[in-house]
Amino acid sequence: MKIAIGADHAGFLLKEDLRRELETAGHEVADFGTHSAESTDYPDYARRVAEAVAAGACERGILICFTGVGMSIAANRVRGVRAALGYNSDVVELTRRHNDANVLTLGAKYLNKARAMEWVKIFLETPFEGGRHERRVRKMDAPEGEGAGR
Repeated sequence: MKIAIGADHAGFLLKEDLRRELETAGHEVADFGTHSAESTDYPDYARRVAEAVAAGACERGILICFTGVGMSIAANRVRGVRAALGYNSDVVELTRRHNDANVLTLGAKYLNKARAMEWVKIFLETPFEGGRHERRVRKMDAPEGEGAGR
């Protein structure tokens, strides 16, 4: 799978660990930065990863900042992106099964490498259930004002 990955300075070390693990597992990883622990602005990396996923250049995206919240907000501003903050394994699984999330955001402050990789693996391996959830995803993806009540 081709995966877009990005982080700000607070997520840099965890991003590097995840990138190496993903490459070792045979995934193609597009690293959108940052490439150091020097202070940066998370929206820059969120946009790069989100645009790569929305354009179909990458199948999924992973974003890491201090809490994961800022990355989630920023990535969700890109049309076609459904970014979800992972905070436990059940939530990560359900974001795929029910919401067809295509970007996972993580908070480096709250995770170690092993837990983060466990959640990333769940995110990459869990299929979208479709069915009743497909109608809801279509509503989320509809242009503003066109999704409600359909």
